[in-house]
Amino acid sequence: MAEKRKICVVIGSVPVGENPFEGRDRNKYFVICADGGYDNAVKFGIVPDLLIGDFDSVRSSLPDGVETIRLKVEKDETDTMAAVEEGMKCGCREFELYGIIGGERFDHSFASLCTLQYISMQGCKAVIISDKLRIFLLNGGKLMLKGIKGSTVSVFPFGCASCEVSYSGLKYPLEHARLCSENALGVSNCACSDNAEVIVHSGNALVIVQK
Repeated sequence: MAEKRKICVVIGSVPVGENPFEGRDRNKYFVICADGGYDNAVKFGIVPDLLIGDFDSVRSSLPDGVETIRLKVEKDETDTMAAVEEGMKCGCREFELYGIIGGERFDHSFASLCTLQYISMQGCKAVIISDKLRIFLLNGGKLMLKGIKGSTVSVFPFGCASCEVSYSGLKYPLEHARLCSENALGVSNCACSDNAEVIVHSGNALVIVQK
């Protein structure tokens, strides 16, 4: 079933303010709820294709008729990572990740960035989405950002000491510039046009778009 729906939507337990499928056809996506992410799904009337987790944070009663994978409480990976791995097993190559950033657990938010890097290293595409935030991880290559005029765009090396980048469509463009982990040079740029482009020539770059 997932093979025909190449985009996997993973919903985590951090409260989500807007319906991920507002104005979109839910049936075109393979939906996995990671543990308490099922509460977010219930909030918007979303029926997932798969539930996964140790279910230590979910408040809603788990539904009948939905495939469920129960994980041990003591495990080596987050529920989000387990959900992503299941999505890949089902043939999905693009991921939209909701409800996995922010909240009270900074360590979980950082782990979610690591998950984003893992997806990129598998040759897949992914974005973390919250109400006013979009986060991408590029392991080389090009990222086109559309409809972002006025947004704040920040670029940082991630999982490496530095990255070499070029970008256009921003107030402060760069051409083959090296960003280093000890100096937040890439913070708080501004999109001066609707479309912008970020190219990563070497290293890994975290691209954060704040509306």
